[in-house]
Amino acid sequence: MAQYETLGHYYDALVKDEEASRRWVDWIESYQPGKRFLELACGSGEITEMLADHHEVSALDLSAAMLQAAAAKDPDHKVTYLKQDMRDLSNLDQFDAVGCFCDSFNYLVEDQEVQDFFGQIADHLPAGGLFLFDSHGLARLQEFEQDYEEAGEFEDGTQVQWMISAVDGLIYQDFAFYLPDGRTIEEHHMQRVYDPNTLQSWLDQAGFEVLDLSGDFGDESLENCEKYFFACRKR
Repeated sequence: MAQYETLGHYYDALVKDEEASRRWVDWIESYQPGKRFLELACGSGEITEMLADHHEVSALDLSAAMLQAAAAKDPDHKVTYLKQDMRDLSNLDQFDAVGCFCDSFNYLVEDQEVQDFFGQIADHLPAGGLFLFDSHGLARLQEFEQDYEEAGEFEDGTQVQWMISAVDGLIYQDFAFYLPDGRTIEEHHMQRVYDPNTLQSWLDQAGFEVLDLSGDFGDESLENCEKYFFACRKR
């Protein structure tokens, strides 16, 4: 699991997109997820805070830096933030819905890890409870066969170089942060891309019915999409 301990401080500056976050929330709300919502790998809390306007939200992340950024957006303490690994939910109660967004799911890179993950989520939902998540589309592997590189500078003077590559079903994201004090900090992230048919089979085994599988909020075909969107209901 990636820790995001440096990236977490700059995450919003790199990727924050309020319009995209609103689309996420609209997609989530279209399934009427109920009162109690658990968000896994909540990151900097952009989606979380929007969900908290209408739900009792608990949100967890493994990165202290990400949780610090999320908590700063929650001055009224509407959200219960937890620092923990999404692979172990044993200390949590039941929820009406569970969500895992923005390709956080793809940090699970082993077959058994994913199957256990689906099983744990099922254990924390009642019959009829919802599990909503996305996963990198297979087209991303082709997109990053040729390395993608980007560079920039943040307001505090820190410079960043960011490279994305894909090899053998895995997407690698490598960051180098060049701090004003002369230090260089590197972060390396690895995610696995799954065939949606395999995921559907494992979801079925865990006791879920897939209500809908679409590409990019339904805007793109499954063959060409960046993300698969799964809406699942516990049987």
